This record gives sequence, C-alpha cells and structure tokens, in this order.
Amino acid sequence: MIAAEGNRLRHVANGQVKTDPSMPLPRRLSNLFEALGEVIRTERPDTAAAEEVLGNTNPQSTLKLGQARGVVLLAASTAGLTVGEYHPSVVKKAVVGTGGAEKRQIQAMVGHLLPGVKLAGPDAADALAVAITHAHHLASAHARARRVAGVGA
Repeated sequence: MIAAEGNRLRHVANGQVKTDPSMPLPRRLSNLFEALGEVIRTERPDTAAAEEVLGNTNPQSTLKLGQARGVVLLAASTAGLTVGEYHPSVVKKAVVGTGGAEKRQIQAMVGHLLPGVKLAGPDAADALAVAITHAHHLASAHARARRVAGVGA
C-alpha cells in the first residue's frame, strides 16, 4: 500500500497473506478474503489495483493464481473500491522503463521510488509496483481531466 500526493509516493505498508498449503483450496481462498477485508478496513484505501494473470507452464498454478486474483477483486469490490487492472508488462514499463524488466530490477526501482521500504517478501515488490503503476495512471487521468475541463495551466 502506498500514498500518492501529486507526484510524490510514500510507502504505507506491505505484507503477505500466507495460507496453509495443506488446507483445502476453498478454505485458503476464504482466509485470503478475510485477511484482505481486514487490511481494507484497517488501512481504508481509496482505490485498489491488481495485476492481470498470465498463463505459465503449469496450468494448475495458473488456475489457482486466477482464483486467488478473483478473491482479491471480490474483496476490493465488496469494500466499494474501484480496481485498476494492469498487464505485467505495463507494470514493468511504468516502474522500470521497459516491459521486459526482471524481478530484481523491479525490486531495485521499488526501493528507489519508496526509500526505506522493507519488503515483506519476494512478491511484495511486485504488489508495490502495481500500486505505483496505478498511482501514475490515476495522476495522468486527473491531469488529462483538468486539461479537458480547462482547469489549471
């Protein structure tokens, strides 16, 4: 989670929701939904963002990731949040400058854009990168709207 004030970004929080792999998938998805709901109630974000799922070599992993993503979208939507959705290459380009960036490059740029951030795990940088992308897209949309409305210079 980040805060965006104009072009300034500030790290608010990051973490991981871990579930027990030995539990049945429906229970794990339910735990994910409950944990995200608690984060949303506690942190009270204005909006949310999610990365689109790409297929990979393991169809079962892709399916499970898609189900978890669905839970994320449901938790945000249930809380009344609008959700921006971004292709991984859009996230990489927004944060690193190239759509083919590697994970370590994303982690480095997230650290640069959010000084002092301590990542909760390997996926935390990806999640923060999605949040950064969303903040940039929202700022651009607001700037375009002001220009169209004739507000500002």
